[in-house]
Amino acid sequence: MAKTTTSSSREAGRRTRERRPVDVRGWLGGIRLSGFAVIMLGLVVLGVFVLIPTFGTYLDQRQQITALEQAVAVTTHDVATLDRQKERWSDPAYITTQARQRLYYVRPGEVVYLVQNDLPASARPIEQAPVSKDVEQTRTDWMSQLVTSVTTAGLAQNAAVTTPVIGVPDPAPSATG
Repeated sequence: MAKTTTSSSREAGRRTRERRPVDVRGWLGGIRLSGFAVIMLGLVVLGVFVLIPTFGTYLDQRQQITALEQAVAVTTHDVATLDRQKERWSDPAYITTQARQRLYYVRPGEVVYLVQNDLPASARPIEQAPVSKDVEQTRTDWMSQLVTSVTTAGLAQNAAVTTPVIGVPDPAPSATG
């Protein structure tokens, strides 16, 4: 029987402990700090304050290194592209082809035909109706008409620039390179 009374008194003690508010002052009063612990805690806090800016600097430098590596890769690609272009321009056949296409140079005795309006009918600009000599009164607001006119002019399709047709085909590029 003693066991039942002891277990019931323990449960009653737990219930009273659970219902009582926690006394923080009593809990903090139970913590004992030695001088060594205070010094070590101070050193840890000091170390954190010293290392945080250093870690931030490290991250910034890593980001800069990554950005510079990407810039070097882009520059290397550009240099390779320019080297390939330089090799092409050292080929006399390529120079001849470029002079014929860009500057319309021809060899003696050749006839050049420049074709104008060679666009298909669907790609040509739409012809407008002839302008009337009669003055008419409009039924719309002039401001909305102005905005419509400007947007229509801005969205109009223009004819594409074409290359000339030359009587003799271009020479094949040389195999040197």
